[in-house]
Amino acid sequence: MRKRAALLAFCILAGGLAGCEKTPEDVVVREKGIKSIREYESTESMGGSLYESLSVLKHYTNRSSYEDGRLVIDTDADVILPDVDAVSTYAVTAKTADQAMIDQVSEVFFPGGTFYYMDYLTETKEECQRKITELKKYKAEGNLDPYQYGKDETGAYVFDINARIAQYEEILKDAPEEKNEEEIRPSFGLSGLSGDAEDPEESVADDYFYGAAKVQDRLYSYGFSRLGPGIEFDISQIRDGERSEISYWITGEELMDSGEDAERRWTEGEIRRFLKVSYEDAKAMAAEYAEKLGMSLAEGGWDYALCYRGNEGIRENNIIDGGYLFYFVRKQDGVPVTYTEESGGVYEGDISEEPTYETWKYERCNLTVAGEGLCKAELCNPYEVGAQQVSNVKMMDFDSIIRIYEQMMEISNADLAADEKRRTYHIRRITLGYGRIYDPTVDNAAGLLVPVWDFFGEFDIEGDGYQIENSGEHSTRSFLTVNAIDGTIISREMGY
Repeated sequence: MRKRAALLAFCILAGGLAGCEKTPEDVVVREKGIKSIREYESTESMGGSLYESLSVLKHYTNRSSYEDGRLVIDTDADVILPDVDAVSTYAVTAKTADQAMIDQVSEVFFPGGTFYYMDYLTETKEECQRKITELKKYKAEGNLDPYQYGKDETGAYVFDINARIAQYEEILKDAPEEKNEEEIRPSFGLSGLSGDAEDPEESVADDYFYGAAKVQDRLYSYGFSRLGPGIEFDISQIRDGERSEISYWITGEELMDSGEDAERRWTEGEIRRFLKVSYEDAKAMAAEYAEKLGMSLAEGGWDYALCYRGNEGIRENNIIDGGYLFYFVRKQDGVPVTYTEESGGVYEGDISEEPTYETWKYERCNLTVAGEGLCKAELCNPYEVGAQQVSNVKMMDFDSIIRIYEQMMEISNADLAADEKRRTYHIRRITLGYGRIYDPTVDNAAGLLVPVWDFFGEFDIEGDGYQIENSGEHSTRSFLTVNAIDGTIISREMGY
């Protein structure tokens, strides 16, 4: 999977940075998180756009080399700003993860649906026998590749029909005679296994639920769990036969920028051949779900999504569906929360030590719509927007932010691996939007929305005997997040 670069978390005083190519010697540590709000100031709105008031270029290009040429920062990025003339800061708090929220989410995604314990998904003896008969019929007809998976590099069939028959025969031994069709109300306190709530000897999961949902003849796995002050919902459509052979979703970003999860790097045209829904129809369906959640969500980006079957990676002959993944984000006063791939909530300090506090991950709502409608949904950590804290907050100009970015990219990559001959960052998008910061050691369920700059891209590595390439053209990975008010560096992983 993706190769991660360990970024160091620094806080800097923007005024202390010079625009030279050398590593800055005077890096001043400042308080991070919401403590720094006392230094935020209001300013008069100058009217017009932020491009004008902050002297922002609409496209920024620069290429710099460091560490005797081993580190290259190649910036060729569109600069994207919200269409407003001022930005304010707001308090936010975690929304209570109670039964009312669970009921609302259940109704939004499964209107009129029925819910079952997770063992509803267990195949019965009749279903197993039916599958065995089907596979043996294919084999008797000489069709050893009924799902057209093709052959591997050795010439052997990727789909092993004999192994699959043996697998079903083994499952058949312990399969139930009948499906458990007891209906339930998705709730904390049910583990999702029938009988847990009735048998005192069985443990009851107070912080998660996992079961099945059925709506309009479509079957889904449905789970949610309480993590710290938040809650995470996960919904995935279950297709015919998927209980014995899992399918996976892969994004256009993964396929086009690096190809790490595929045999090669794909083109956009190749991906579009497998789409089974139009962008317009998919967007309209996803937006309808997002609106019903009542969270002031707006589309914060999108990507292609392909679904493939089996554990051997994606190939053209094992793709079973294709569509679009939409990232919905909170929008406040016309300013969106910037979406990044990072979920947040990482602990600071030695991971071997027991943490003394709980963390709070970011709010997110990712919806995948393909040929069969809504196929996948991820809803995490909804929050409430509270009172405005600083109106029309004063922000640093773009030139100061760029100086911070370029020097911090150098500092945070000063210790390259010994076997790296060259690392080249490709920064392809720069955005200004809201980011949520907080201090989990003080209050892990309260934070602040502040304007932040994010620098999106990826990197190539030339090493001893290996080479990794990633263009970063479609990246949702931010390599640096800078507080637009005071220039402090925000760790996307930790959230402050």
